[in-house]
Order: sequence, then C-alpha cells, then structure tokens
Amino acid sequence: MAARIYQTPKNAMQSGKARTHRWVLEFEPAERKRPDPLMGWAGSGDTREQVKLSFPSAEAAKAYADREGIACHVVAAPERTLKLQAYADNFR
Repeated sequence: MAARIYQTPKNAMQSGKARTHRWVLEFEPAERKRPDPLMGWAGSGDTREQVKLSFPSAEAAKAYADREGIACHVVAAPERTLKLQAYADNFR
C-alpha cells in the first residue's frame, strides 16, 4: 500500500491561490483500470484510489502515514516562474 504526498497546485482557470497551501495524501493505484463490459466506463476494484486526505502541512501528512504504516513519498511542488512583462509589450 503506497501513497504520495503533494501540495495542491494553483487552479489554472483562476488567478487566485486559494487552497494551494494544503497537502494531499493520495494512494497510488494497486491495479490498472479496465473498461466495464456493459457501460464502457473505466474502473477497477481498488477503492483506495478514491480516497484523498488533506493536511495543513507535509509534516502532518508524513506523520499520519508513518502512524498508519503507509509507505509514502513526498512529491515536491515545482518552482513557479513569473513572466513579468508590461502591457505595452503586447503592441511591439
């Protein structure tokens, strides 16, 4: 039973940074998805894939995983780079 801990990224559809401070513990899939013969939807018998636990910090998530005996790895958030430019640059 493996899991990964990551920080939620900024929503690409909005400029705000709400809920980007949370850390999420998410279980990795134990089996691959297969199509349902009747409806064609992709699914599997692994119900842990539906569980997402949120924590205020990476240390809290790691402490929870250690306490429950869950093997986990922390995925660091990529560094954000800002492209600073003036409005006048659009008309050059």
